[in-house]
Amino acid sequence: MKGDDVLKAVSFIQNEKGLDRELIFTSIERAIQHALLKKWETDRKVDQLRDQERRMKGQNTLAASSAADQTDGDNDDGLEPEPFLPPVVVTIDRKEGNIVAIMNNVVMDPAELGRIAAQSAKQLIIQNFRQAESEELYQKFTSRRGDLVLGVIKRIDRRREGDRGVATVQLDGEKNLEAILPPSEQIRGETHNPNDRIKAVILDVKRESNRVKIVLSRTHPDLVRRLFEEEIPEVADHVIEIRAVSREAGNRAKVAVASSDMKVDCVGACVGVRGSRIKNIVEELHGERIDIVRWNDSLQVLIRYALQPAQILDVHCYPRLGRAIVLVDDENLSLAIGKKGQNVRLATKLVGWDIEIMTDDELQKSLSKAELWFRQIPSITDELIETLITEGCFSYEDITVLKAEDIATLSGNVLSEEEADDVLEYAEQYAEMMENATSEEDEQPAEAAEEGEAPAAEGMDALFGDSEAEASEEAAEEAPAPVPETAAPAQAKTTLDDLLGAEDPSQEKSGGANGHSTGGV
Repeated sequence: MKGDDVLKAVSFIQNEKGLDRELIFTSIERAIQHALLKKWETDRKVDQLRDQERRMKGQNTLAASSAADQTDGDNDDGLEPEPFLPPVVVTIDRKEGNIVAIMNNVVMDPAELGRIAAQSAKQLIIQNFRQAESEELYQKFTSRRGDLVLGVIKRIDRRREGDRGVATVQLDGEKNLEAILPPSEQIRGETHNPNDRIKAVILDVKRESNRVKIVLSRTHPDLVRRLFEEEIPEVADHVIEIRAVSREAGNRAKVAVASSDMKVDCVGACVGVRGSRIKNIVEELHGERIDIVRWNDSLQVLIRYALQPAQILDVHCYPRLGRAIVLVDDENLSLAIGKKGQNVRLATKLVGWDIEIMTDDELQKSLSKAELWFRQIPSITDELIETLITEGCFSYEDITVLKAEDIATLSGNVLSEEEADDVLEYAEQYAEMMENATSEEDEQPAEAAEEGEAPAAEGMDALFGDSEAEASEEAAEEAPAPVPETAAPAQAKTTLDDLLGAEDPSQEKSGGANGHSTGGV
């Protein structure tokens, strides 16, 4: 091959695959070197066969004697001789494209390699190109995690009817690269069809052999962030900064924004004139509701903004537990919690603190219960009880979050570490007892519902005039009422109340702090 042809081939591969020019030259050099060794090995095997034929005819051969001389010294110590490989050096002139191949200090012509060696070189070049292309794509998209990409859906693999299936997406600007959109990363309620254009963010980049697998997502909060950057120029220019995003894909999202320019209203700029800007984002997310929250460095103010449109009376923050108790009136209680707790759940993710919603009466009730419960702890002092409540501990479970040294410090070092360990052990024991008692109470309604199925069936039989059902109904009326199986759990609950000296803790979950808790971040 002439030098001009080599340079043309390298330029074509560079434009087609987008690989580095030096990498292409290096791959060709290695392939030619491999082909020369392949040819040498083939020629050696041919010579050995010829020597074997001559040996069978009783003729001496030079190759056999030389091979014996090479192996005599190695076989003396019982080790197998290392395979002999001739030195091969292959270089390609980067400017003129001329190939120079030297093997055993003899200049070789690559055109004389033969069909087998040339085919082996071709396969090696293709393999090197695939590995290089895969590595380049992996490095390129690994740094783009969370970026917004556009593509066209090529096909959807559905395992069963009604399943959303895995969508294969052809990314714009990438000829030989396809990404996948799993069902778990698709917005609930939306449907995709082949040839549909979609926007998604890169969730993960995986390497499988010589292939790169890109996983897309339309449920990740970064999708909302990237859509804001695309639709709102102030966000793209970093005049408005997105501080936090919390999202439940397909339902609702909260976005906290702040402005670096006092003349720019961050909320108004994101909404746009008559909601024109936010409307485009909502349409892209198939009607997902978006609340724009004004960011504030004060956590108490930020929580008020995050729980809008509910009117907040007061916010109590407890940094040691990462908890905030929000007080509202009865009219705003359900509004602050939201449908199925969605509003407070999104606010919790937005601010990064556990938010509990309650009224003032519920707070006072929780404080009274906490004081009664904590007085049952051995070696505890009134000052420590007050300090624990001030730090936001309203139950035994809250105390278990602390460490023994924390309890000793909160007591003003009145309690030793051993006594603090006893306090912590007592709290853990009774927190577990409360949890078990609550779980037993939750099982009681299910058992009562199962017991009520039999009378309902008898009523149906009586409705259709079944004589046997009427007889059984009369017998049931004459028989004494059976003792329900739930009597034992109720007795256990009463015993627990006696130990605690207060009301049943499970009742607190229906109207106290835990009843409106988000359960943490």
